Amino acid sequence: MKKKITFFTVVIILIVIQFFHAPKNENAEISSADITKVTEVPEGVLMILETACYDCHSNNTDYPWYSKIQPVAWWLNRHIVNGKRHLNFSEFGNYDLKKAKHKLVETAEVMEEDEMPLFSYTLIHKNAKLDAMQKQQLIVWAKNTAITYKAN
Repeated sequence: MKKKITFFTVVIILIVIQFFHAPKNENAEISSADITKVTEVPEGVLMILETACYDCHSNNTDYPWYSKIQPVAWWLNRHIVNGKRHLNFSEFGNYDLKKAKHKLVETAEVMEEDEMPLFSYTLIHKNAKLDAMQKQQLIVWAKNTAITYKAN
């Protein structure tokens, strides 16, 4: 009897939490502070950023079907908020020169240390798993841009 009550309690909780949604990280417009507006981003690098980085590090996330299910949506939202806190390519132009250069150097470092994209992200998003050439392309671009970056 106690197991039956516990089971139904869990089911009811799972149903109720479906009505509590995390805010969406969606913005159709490219901001004037977007990294592509304040520095040169080659097409190949931009494709890498859009495929492997922008879902968590920009103001526009492409949400998968499972993002509508709680508590998965809350977990995703936490990743997005944390990702944007560390680096937001949509707001890059709002960083001061020192911070912008530091973020570019950090981008190269996390790629060199295979910290990004997160393993949990690449499990589901197979196209976000970068090969050695793509990683090197992003690393070289980030390092070179950090060296030459000048705020507008």
